Amino acid sequence: MSKKTNAILTFLLVVGAAHAQVSTRRASIVGSRGGEDKCTVEVRVDIAAEVEIAGDQGRIRTLSGQPSNWVRFDCTSPLPRNPVDFRLHGMDGRGNVNLLRDPSMGRGSAVIRIDDPKGGSEGYTFDLTWRGGSGDYNSGINNGYGTDRDYNRGSYGRNNAPYDGRTDARYDRYGQSGRSDRNIITCASNDGRRTYCDADTRNGVALLEQHGNAPCRQGSTWGYDRRGVWVDRGCRADFELRR
Repeated sequence: MSKKTNAILTFLLVVGAAHAQVSTRRASIVGSRGGEDKCTVEVRVDIAAEVEIAGDQGRIRTLSGQPSNWVRFDCTSPLPRNPVDFRLHGMDGRGNVNLLRDPSMGRGSAVIRIDDPKGGSEGYTFDLTWRGGSGDYNSGINNGYGTDRDYNRGSYGRNNAPYDGRTDARYDRYGQSGRSDRNIITCASNDGRRTYCDADTRNGVALLEQHGNAPCRQGSTWGYDRRGVWVDRGCRADFELRR
């Protein structure tokens, strides 16, 4: 077999492997919740993956480790391109779950990064909630809002800055978009160790909603200083940065 033939076969294997790392799924629409809509996502991840949601389409791309898999994708309605009060919360899993991009940041889709530092795959569950919104529900992953080219350029977090691989929940849920009157962040001690989340704490911080079973007690398992908000010993919660 010639060197040229070997090179072509190697290229085809690499391309095939890359495509095998992407899995798509359409949401099961389960009915309205009244004033608030919601998508619940459950996936299995080994090391690292990114989940993108646009309309009623979901896509998970394995960044490293064994191929990631869909377990559940249920929505009360498709995610609009311009939702109001968009939030990521209810995260469950042993690693880190961070919002990299919300739909209001110009691409009409939400991107969530999952980092699992332990060996073997792990199940992860999270909720996306919003109120109202506008835009074409059917626009999204298959219409240019989430392509391999976007992934290769890198995902985007606060102020559209490229995500730099940090896994300490430093991106606020609104992406600094100004779409909410409340400045809310999610901070999680998913590995049981102290985690800092960069934030403007000059006017104080209030605990809004705790996630998981580990207690969040100010001064013990959560607090804040000039650097930001910190959580410890498994505390996971939403915090409001007072203005």
